[in-house]
Amino acid sequence: MNQLLGAQQKLLPEMTALLQKRYRLLMTIQLTAGIGRRALSEIVHSTERETRRELDILRAQGLIHVLANGMEITHEGKDVLDSLKNLVHEWSGLSELEKQLEKSFKLSRVIIVPGDSEKESQAKSLIGQEAAKQLEQLSKELDIVAVTGGSTIAAITNHLSVHIKPKNLVFVAARGGIGENVELQANHIASAFAAQASGTSRTLYLPDHLSEAAYKTMIKEPVIKEMMDLYDHTNIVIHGIGDAKEMAKRRNSSLEELDIISGKQAVGEAFGYYFNEQGKAVHRIRTVGIQLKQLNQVKHLLAVAGGASKASAMLSYLKHAPNQTVLITDEGAAKKLTQLMSNEN
Repeated sequence: MNQLLGAQQKLLPEMTALLQKRYRLLMTIQLTAGIGRRALSEIVHSTERETRRELDILRAQGLIHVLANGMEITHEGKDVLDSLKNLVHEWSGLSELEKQLEKSFKLSRVIIVPGDSEKESQAKSLIGQEAAKQLEQLSKELDIVAVTGGSTIAAITNHLSVHIKPKNLVFVAARGGIGENVELQANHIASAFAAQASGTSRTLYLPDHLSEAAYKTMIKEPVIKEMMDLYDHTNIVIHGIGDAKEMAKRRNSSLEELDIISGKQAVGEAFGYYFNEQGKAVHRIRTVGIQLKQLNQVKHLLAVAGGASKASAMLSYLKHAPNQTVLITDEGAAKKLTQLMSNEN
């Protein structure tokens, strides 16, 4: 099959680019139902005239509907996307890039979606879609799923009702609140996941950042002990990877703590731990939530992050990420990761 595709590409080199172009148009319409031609042209970086020509072809083939309020994909269009996904993935070089990152970080699996989520909103939506699919594949009845906060984790929400079969999953907030938009907090996301996946949720309404004295007091509370027990029995963790300075600011960290993080050259953050370029945890905040040492006991970890600017943060965490990690990222971050690794060698 690969030999046949190689021969086709040599005889019709323009076929690859054209297929990828139409595939991307169709995929974008699926993710942004009701989108208009002008907005679609901006997303795919094409002129309206070129977009109109391609859309006429997609419509003639019965792959899209063009309605008064925008465009939407047909069932046949969805089937075409599913059928071509692996082929387009291979032609774009993403399959090879996935294998390279799996080997470099010794991860269970790497999934790369097209685009850069910092520049294209549909890339973040695709990350969310793939994370939802992985959760369905890896979870079983009554599994406990711990989730952290952040916009990339929140992007999973809308895909759960489509991809998750009801299996009474228990979604727990992996940590307390954080000084940011409520909709991006772990508590809100855990509740939203439960609603979309027909599961239940357990929340942890505590400040994300506690003093040593407050921490020692809080962990004695029955409700906190119960949450800690849930963490010990968690089957799946879905978490993001943050930029160290950005996360410190979002937590409203003190100037003293910001100086510590900067002085120790932290670049990445996950679970309240800050990592330097070598992947060493150089600082942590005292917080009630799932701890780094508990991750090794968890059967499946879904690390979800994207955007080229996040690559340094991702690299710092992935250097010592547990082997059972499934990394779901985008093309922009993946390519920047390989560049950073190449510069280190």
